[in-house]
Amino acid sequence: MFDIIFKSSTSVTIEMKNKDVYSTAPYDVLLNGQIIEKNVETNIYSIYHLIPSTEYCLSVNGFEIQFVTDSEYVCLNVHDFGAKGDGVSNDTNFIQACIYACPDGGRVVFPKGDYYTGPLFLRSNITIELDESTRLIGDIERKNYPILPGMTYTTDEKGEYNLGSWEGNPLDCFASIITGINVENVKIIGRGIIDGNAHNADWWIDVRQKRGAWRPRGVFLNHCKNISFQGVTVTNTPSWNLHPYFSSQIRFIDMKLVSPKNSPNTDGCDPESCDQVDILGVYFSVGDDCIAIKSGKIYMGRKYKTPSSNFNIRNCSMNFGHGAVVLGSEMSGGIRDIKVSQCLFNQTDRGLRIKTRRGRGKDAVIDGITFENIQMNHVLTPLVINMFYFCDPDGHSNYVQTKDKLPVDERTPYLGDFCFKDIVCDNVNVAAGTFFGLPEAPIHSIRLENVAFKYAQNPVSGVAAMMDGLDPLVGEGLIFNYVHKVSLKNVQFKGLTKKKYTQNFVDEFNE
Repeated sequence: MFDIIFKSSTSVTIEMKNKDVYSTAPYDVLLNGQIIEKNVETNIYSIYHLIPSTEYCLSVNGFEIQFVTDSEYVCLNVHDFGAKGDGVSNDTNFIQACIYACPDGGRVVFPKGDYYTGPLFLRSNITIELDESTRLIGDIERKNYPILPGMTYTTDEKGEYNLGSWEGNPLDCFASIITGINVENVKIIGRGIIDGNAHNADWWIDVRQKRGAWRPRGVFLNHCKNISFQGVTVTNTPSWNLHPYFSSQIRFIDMKLVSPKNSPNTDGCDPESCDQVDILGVYFSVGDDCIAIKSGKIYMGRKYKTPSSNFNIRNCSMNFGHGAVVLGSEMSGGIRDIKVSQCLFNQTDRGLRIKTRRGRGKDAVIDGITFENIQMNHVLTPLVINMFYFCDPDGHSNYVQTKDKLPVDERTPYLGDFCFKDIVCDNVNVAAGTFFGLPEAPIHSIRLENVAFKYAQNPVSGVAAMMDGLDPLVGEGLIFNYVHKVSLKNVQFKGLTKKKYTQNFVDEFNE
């Protein structure tokens, strides 16, 4: 059986209803009784080039669903507006004119070609389709990128208008190849490629230096609502691939996010202070964290108190990043109700990684986190929770790093309940898991159920968490420091030569 999880005027996406992780037994897809694809192996699959306002019958393994594609008012071709698509001519103005001229309910299409372009700004209530032979290639000249001011005060000087953002603060940044500001009801579909072209520019050089403004992302969505991406590949981005910011009802479906392993800060998807985010069937192979959920540093968190909440991350494949699913460290607005299921973590440094520290503030609450039905392979340390993360200029200060008990005040973060269920971790190296709470604010609860750790034959050593005073580890079990309640049920270790559990200041330990 399957569900339809997305459709547009010319496309549809299905998701198989099973408990398989990312891929499943091969199946054929029939549309109106005709086979259109044989031996599909992924749980999520998309179909394109359909006709608007048309009824179809979709069949997989004898199970059928009838659906009608969305209606469409008009279809505009970027070539008709002057875009060349030859990979040399600068097509920015022609494409932008087509987007702005598209009426509500219309679709902008890019025929086969390489479109050399600077940042493009979305408008509401349209669909943009990138054909499978289409590439948007980023301009290599930063002088051609508009700057989004981080902070502009309102005319009455009582408020502020925040456009740019960098690492959790309202700072000037360059506009991205795809930029949405206060737009809603947009679909970007197709098997085309958004190529930031950073490898041919200077975006990956001197990355810690601000040059005019901070680096653009591949996609930046600022205060947007009901935005969906289906099928598109995003690659070679100057920094993060996808950055939804103070946005809601955001969906990334059946995409590929690909950048070189050594590319700096090319996180896959970094939703910040967002609500109702679906990340479904996405393949990640990036130079930093695959998914990093955020909610701002102390200024933005304290002022707006907007958590990232209500996420579904499902049927994804995370490869080669620093962390597969990361929460923080810019999380002063909080992170709540995140579910990750049916995902594959492959050769990442860490599986789940939570990063916070003293100073993030009393609104920096992470709670309601569930990881279920996960397979990890060659993940150095599958589970890491660290409340001593040494980011920011004061990261190595005594206030952040002391292991003494400090007073709980408005600067103290809080970590609530974490559930890890039905997880298989093969080729563990550094440790099965390390959990470091604060002496004054222990992690509330950690529950592991039906979790198996199998160690590599020759495990390599490494530092499990970025905190002062933690020596390299190799082949360790589960380490709990300052946790209120630990509950373990059917937790198995194979190839472990050291202690299963190390406990320091754990109030309740149930096995």
